[in-house]
Amino acid sequence: MNSKDQNVLVCTFSKEVHEGLTAFPKYLSSKFFYDETGDKLFQQIMALPEYYLTNAEYNIFRTHKTDIIHSFDSKREGFNLVELGAGDGKKTKVLLKELLKKNYDVTYHPIDISENAIDGLVENFDDELPDLSVEGQIGEYFEVLDRLQHMSDQKKVLMVLGSNIGNLQHPRAIKFLKKLNTVMHPDDLLFMGFDQKKHPQKVLDAYNDKMGVTAAFNKNILTRINRELQANFDLEAFIHWEVYDPESGTAKSYLVSTKKTTVDIDSLSLQVHFEAWESIHTEISQKYDDDTVKWLAKDSGLEIIQSFTDTNSFYKNYLFKKII
Repeated sequence: MNSKDQNVLVCTFSKEVHEGLTAFPKYLSSKFFYDETGDKLFQQIMALPEYYLTNAEYNIFRTHKTDIIHSFDSKREGFNLVELGAGDGKKTKVLLKELLKKNYDVTYHPIDISENAIDGLVENFDDELPDLSVEGQIGEYFEVLDRLQHMSDQKKVLMVLGSNIGNLQHPRAIKFLKKLNTVMHPDDLLFMGFDQKKHPQKVLDAYNDKMGVTAAFNKNILTRINRELQANFDLEAFIHWEVYDPESGTAKSYLVSTKKTTVDIDSLSLQVHFEAWESIHTEISQKYDDDTVKWLAKDSGLEIIQSFTDTNSFYKNYLFKKII
């Protein structure tokens, strides 16, 4: 990452932390979970027995990989596979290996806000899949969407896995899908994962594991603020709290102050006051059904052309095209 991009990310972090902690109620964006420590914690979360999402999507890829890659490029004309929020690439690797095995002409573009994730991913793919053309990029989704406008005219398959769309409430999800639509040519496709509605306890357990890894992941945002903005959050004074509304399908994560306290954030020249049991909203994880996904797609100028699910029907990957 060059110094200009680094400065932009630092300024964005400072600005959004100031906005979130001076708002009522307080909030912080989950995108700031992901520094080097956060990346490692999330890798641990994905390996937890309670966190069904990763295994469910991995099951879809192993079971349906041949049909999935055929749906991407049925005419074998070649395409760019653009993955937003690439993470460690474990699931995508299943598809990429199949694409190489079947001699598809593909260039993989992993994109993630985390420099650590992209650097590690590109290095790993160079070692494991040396014949694959990989061009990694660092940035936020909406920044990267602007870059996609300047990509070649070759067909694009935009891929968003891990139910990243679930971090957005419905109005913002529609806005995001509309922006994806604007960078799609008529023959481009969108392949996206949506976590499905299920037993409420199953959802709660996924975001509140017994080992406390998710709690540490949630609190890591306070550690980042302490380190990068010279703050003095007492992590022991905050607890991780998860709630789920089965009617709306919305799971929310909070950090809750267990006592009245004041936090100094020196880099922002800011004092933040907390009452006992006051919360900071840190993450939303939306769950879906087919009707909700169809509604989001229609309002975004997209339509579902295919879907793939795991053996337990916990999760679905939908393939969309533009409505012409």
